[in-house]
Amino acid sequence: MPGLLGKKIGMTSVFSAEGKNVPCTVIEAGPCVVTQVKTVEKDGYAAVQLGFQDKKEKHTTKPLLGHFKKAGVTPKKHLAEFKGFDALNLGDTVTVDIFNDEVFVDVIGTSKGRGFQGVVKRHGFGGVGQTTHGQHNRARKPGSIGACSYPAKVFKGMRMGGQMGGDRVTIQNLRVLKVIAEHNLLLVKGSVPGCKGSIVLIEK
Repeated sequence: MPGLLGKKIGMTSVFSAEGKNVPCTVIEAGPCVVTQVKTVEKDGYAAVQLGFQDKKEKHTTKPLLGHFKKAGVTPKKHLAEFKGFDALNLGDTVTVDIFNDEVFVDVIGTSKGRGFQGVVKRHGFGGVGQTTHGQHNRARKPGSIGACSYPAKVFKGMRMGGQMGGDRVTIQNLRVLKVIAEHNLLLVKGSVPGCKGSIVLIEK
């Protein structure tokens, strides 16, 4: 689907026409520059590669410098491919205006890293209710993790403690509240994954 690269600015709230206070996320969407046009004949599929945010040449590898030079654009920090664009050429700029007529968008980001967490926080376990009969201070432990005699193993996918967060997360059907073209801002209802300043993908 057509879309843009953007940066999460933070959360705020706006008043709707009915006077309701609606929580929303502010995203700096674009402007993005076309750095490569892929075709079915040459690449096997049709897509457009977009670049977002300028980058210094000294921090860019030689192969990427050649890639950007071929497109006639300055080096970019972030690249992503989108399908569904019509008639775009190398060096063209795509702005937040593409969302003017959209009611809903999907936003893809990387969730905040939480480090190593137990089962109560990671999977929502309730914890053991009974705190007597030798339970001591293990109320937040997972309890039994498998059968004792058969099959005498722990099944794959058992919910246990471990690394939490830092995953690629897609939030679908977020309502577009406002498009502020002069500042490249997009306001969507609700929250999106990631911390302030993180890079997100917005798709129609």
